Amino acid sequence: MFLVPRISLIDQTLNRLVSYGIPKEKVGVYFGERKEKKEIMICTYHSVIRNPLLIRRSNMVIFDEVHLIRDTSKSFIEIFDIVIEDPKKAILGLTATLDEKDFKNSTILAVLPPVKRYSIKKAVKDKRLAKPVVIPIKVSLTESEIKEYHVYSTKIKNISNKFKRYDVSSMTSLLKKGGFASGMAKAWFANIRKRKLLLSYADNKLSAAANIIQNKFPDEKIMVFSETIESIEKLRDILKSGGTESKIIDAKVKAIDRQRILNSWGTTFNVLLSVHTLEIGYDVPQVRIEIILATTSNINQIVQRIGRVLRKYEGKNIALIYVVYVPDRKDDHVIGVVNKAVTVENEEIKIVKKQNLKILSKGMEVKTEEQTTISAPTPSLLPEKKLSITPLSNKTKKRSKKESKKMIVKKENYENRIHRAYGIIESTLNETSLIVEEDFKTIVKKDKNDSNLNNESLESSRRIYKVKSSMDQGKNYLVNLEEQSCTCNDFIYRHVKCKHIIAAEFFST
Repeated sequence: MFLVPRISLIDQTLNRLVSYGIPKEKVGVYFGERKEKKEIMICTYHSVIRNPLLIRRSNMVIFDEVHLIRDTSKSFIEIFDIVIEDPKKAILGLTATLDEKDFKNSTILAVLPPVKRYSIKKAVKDKRLAKPVVIPIKVSLTESEIKEYHVYSTKIKNISNKFKRYDVSSMTSLLKKGGFASGMAKAWFANIRKRKLLLSYADNKLSAAANIIQNKFPDEKIMVFSETIESIEKLRDILKSGGTESKIIDAKVKAIDRQRILNSWGTTFNVLLSVHTLEIGYDVPQVRIEIILATTSNINQIVQRIGRVLRKYEGKNIALIYVVYVPDRKDDHVIGVVNKAVTVENEEIKIVKKQNLKILSKGMEVKTEEQTTISAPTPSLLPEKKLSITPLSNKTKKRSKKESKKMIVKKENYENRIHRAYGIIESTLNETSLIVEEDFKTIVKKDKNDSNLNNESLESSRRIYKVKSSMDQGKNYLVNLEEQSCTCNDFIYRHVKCKHIIAAEFFST
């Protein structure tokens, strides 16, 4: 018995089993009007709850997306009671998102303790998943949206200060008390929802998503996730006004209509807009681009969303994940969650901390171990430099201001190189790959005063990438990631981490 949470996953699971060499006549599906009793049966959780004899007769039960059977799921949790009746029954749970520290998963962990962990990072390294490239897109609120945002935030803050309650759980307990306190708690939650809704359909956020779809990849199948149906409907209207057809799938769409939409995706329309519904289990291996309109910090949701576009497909090595967010609001923490979910380079790669980027404005001196530019201000999957901070004396304040200005310029230049590197990666999807791993010899970093500039030495090398010039099609640059070197002029003469090195880092596994 192979259990899945949704009807839309039944045929997908059936096709996958057949692709593994299992004869189709041995596999049956059991839900609704289709009730095929075979050696292997694929069934929804809801169907077995109504027909527990199916589980009792099965000598092996596989739970797909087992994290859904948590202790708070009263309808599903009964399945475990049936399963453990027979201690000889073989059981296996599959999930990408199980929080072992959450007490609500205690039954899952008791019945199905983890026996194998396989991270996105490891799967990418093993070439079982496409490499995720996270591209953060910062947008700002309009003036009217800023005013509205501050109104909601002020109300939330005032209520929290009045009752000395600042989180959802403590405010929920206040809600249960009744009377005036309960009314204020309701107002607190109402303003939280309004602020979240405002962030979800901010004008510039939807415009940025439309720009990616219509100008960068007008012919690609694209998946868009949002937190609210209002934002998805607004984006649909914006796309339609620009001549781009899209379809919405949410919880209200019936199973038969959902399947019809999915079957026509890529033929009659290219843009699929979803609110949670396609987060769980549904595979779309041909899709290489995903847009997440932020406002969630739930890592389980993020992992599920990212997982939709990482499945391997012929010719697909990378997947672009655009995260559109409003910085300095209750929206930007999603970048950290996304990067945590897809850290695939190595253990040292971390998100650049915001506080490190604010050092320049606080009269502090920054020294890096490497004499290069400082890390990018937009959170990205880039190596983090170790920073040491020393308070400035009065004698060095003038010099510090001058150096700070220089460092700000360097930071801006580095940010520009990162965006150009993203452009190289984006171009790789539109045409023959601009980045190819090659077996070249070592590239030597030259001194500025060295008049004898050769692009290659006679030493052996590993992990050399050939990056084609986006400006001159006949020109190639060689990047050595281990030496952090490149044959472009930006690296040779200026000794900076160029866009080709950054792009190769994004591309490599």
